[in-house]
Amino acid sequence: MRRPTGVIPDETPGRRAGALSGEEAIVSDTQASSTPAQTRRIVVGVDGSACSVAALDWAATQAELTGSVLDVLTTWEWPNSYGVLLVVPTGYDPEADARAVLEDVRQAVCDAHPGIVVRPIVVRGHPAPALVEASRGADLLVVGSRGHGEFTGMLLGSVSEHCVTNAHCPVLVLRGGG
Repeated sequence: MRRPTGVIPDETPGRRAGALSGEEAIVSDTQASSTPAQTRRIVVGVDGSACSVAALDWAATQAELTGSVLDVLTTWEWPNSYGVLLVVPTGYDPEADARAVLEDVRQAVCDAHPGIVVRPIVVRGHPAPALVEASRGADLLVVGSRGHGEFTGMLLGSVSEHCVTNAHCPVLVLRGGG
């Protein structure tokens, strides 16, 4: 039987990451120093809705348990009028509003989970493609089942459905919280 030459991550619940079944991993000093440590990353989409805040809390707990970095993403767009005259109030700044929402939830999660690294990300554009793009290289994408655009009675929103069908990593859709 061949001996392993490196640590193989094992995501089996109840087992220590990096443990091998019945064998001990052997990593030479040269391998350990030349290979940068793999950083785990969880991405969570937040729009300020109760469901997205619940998803953020779940993702922060998971980041704490797995030693992952938590990327908290929110998006903003200028309103579309499609031919109708749209009056925008003086001083209206959707990017600043998105940053304010993100800072509020970021501070709350940092207070509740002081041991994790939280990286706030604000993106101009629609949330569905922005979250899918952010999922590249991530270990997990977490979204709430319903955001601010909710229609009563729907179990899954268009953004969460788009993420489930297009993300580059596993997706957890958290129901509830609103």
